[in-house]
Amino acid sequence: MTLRVQPRLVNRPFGDPGLCLDFRYSRRAMLFDLGDLAALSPRQLLRVSHAFVSHAHMDHVAGLDRLLRVCLHRTAPLSLVGPPGFVRQIEHRLRSYTWNLLDARSVDFRLQVAEFGRAGLGRSAEFRARDAFRRRPLETPPQEAGRAHAEAAFAVDAVVLDHGTPSLAFALREADRVNVWRTGLDALGLEVGPWLTRAKDAVRAGLPDGHRLEGPQGRAIPLDLLRENALKVTRGRVIAYVTDAADTPQNRERIVSLAADADQLFIEAAFLHADRHLADATRHLTARAAGEIARSCGARQVTPFHHSARYLDTPAALEEELQAAWEGREPPGDR
Repeated sequence: MTLRVQPRLVNRPFGDPGLCLDFRYSRRAMLFDLGDLAALSPRQLLRVSHAFVSHAHMDHVAGLDRLLRVCLHRTAPLSLVGPPGFVRQIEHRLRSYTWNLLDARSVDFRLQVAEFGRAGLGRSAEFRARDAFRRRPLETPPQEAGRAHAEAAFAVDAVVLDHGTPSLAFALREADRVNVWRTGLDALGLEVGPWLTRAKDAVRAGLPDGHRLEGPQGRAIPLDLLRENALKVTRGRVIAYVTDAADTPQNRERIVSLAADADQLFIEAAFLHADRHLADATRHLTARAAGEIARSCGARQVTPFHHSARYLDTPAALEEELQAAWEGREPPGDR
């Protein structure tokens, strides 16, 4: 199956956290976290439409300046979502620069910023280049509970985790894909046409089997007939991103709820279990905890990152510990 969204870590596991989600057929990308973005070219950054930031520690947001500098003269807006207080932090970041060369003749670049908290999306604001990035109120679009962003083809969900400060975890959920079987259409004597878009929408909306669609030449077609013979539904993929979270029962419960049945789980593995006192002190996950969480999620693929520099000489130890916990095997350090 062709992958519509291709995720990859921006940096190596010991570098700043960040995940790039490349939308293969739409010349578009999104980012989970904004650490060091030097690995992404200006062309790649110009494709970024949205960035979802876990929290404002420097290694998660320092790349905003480069992203902003590259996008400053484009017409498409850039949307940011972060934890409570994020709008004020971005406002102060923008105020630290001099914008005297921007005026009403400038490209109308817009930076749209929203906060996500326990109750979901909250405060929003817009900063426009033509207005020297002064803060303007922005109406927050209504979303389902736990949803940070939604479009027809996908949605981004979020949960708030405890890292000593609120830290967000994210999951991109693709909409179910509805494929057309040409042989099935031919057997039913139906032609390909715009009516199939309505049929796909009806399937995605879960309309009942008895629902009738208007097909070619005004023919009324029962939806169940199409489901059985000409339309195949493939579950949309789930790509989850979890970083900077204390190993607490509450955090585990929220992560598992967010990332259940994830096709790909990117999760921090900062310390080995033998050094869990350091993980507890800094409110990070150990590799074993990350593997246990991945197992509880039912994740099909797991990629660890955000490793502590203390393991630069033994990087494989973290992956081995996570792998063992994910597979339910005896951890290497306990043998």
